[in-house]
Amino acid sequence: MGCWICVAPIWVLPEYFSLIEASGARRVVALSSTSRFTKVGSGDTAENAIAAKLIDAEARVQAWAERRGIEWVVLRPTLIYGQGQDKNISEMARFIRRFGFFPLLSSAQGLRQPIHAEDVAAACVAALQAPGAANRAYNLSGGETLAYREMVGRVFAALGRPARLVTVPLWAFRLAVAMLRRLPRYRHWSAAMAERMNRDLVFDHADAARDFGFKPRGFALTAKDVPR
Repeated sequence: MGCWICVAPIWVLPEYFSLIEASGARRVVALSSTSRFTKVGSGDTAENAIAAKLIDAEARVQAWAERRGIEWVVLRPTLIYGQGQDKNISEMARFIRRFGFFPLLSSAQGLRQPIHAEDVAAACVAALQAPGAANRAYNLSGGETLAYREMVGRVFAALGRPARLVTVPLWAFRLAVAMLRRLPRYRHWSAAMAERMNRDLVFDHADAARDFGFKPRGFALTAKDVPR
């Protein structure tokens, strides 16, 4: 059967509905994000807008597919990293290389489950082929749960640098972010990112494991996973 995988932001997919229909597609796998849950109610308006776009796009994809008799699968990864090209771990690494330290809010003990890009890609292919995955949405989390502080420490280790973690108050974060956002690379940063350092952002991927054998690796960050 004709199958499609969309790894662009899911809100782009509706622009290609006609093309997909014309191809005779029988199943579409689309990448969304757990940000649809974690960024709802954020103190940053841009983050709230992203969550709203994800929620709306998922609903549009489902409604369209069901009207056309096309099977749909929505995958929602957590914090993606890998190959030094992501906007999560790689951004941390670039900051550390540039400034030599990384700022943390309070104890930064919020739990994270980083997921490697290769595991996301494998999940897309598996979901495309698994009969039991049709017409369902799945959260995809990494194979290891660790505190935000420990996650940052592993970035330092992958860079071959001693961990320099600096605890700063929220007001200092807000001031620093306001200054950094003047630089193009940090334009998407917000103080809300710091506030989440102490929140647990964890998701169960048991359904994905059951339906299409999803088995992600632990957070084994290597030198090739950080930008050079």
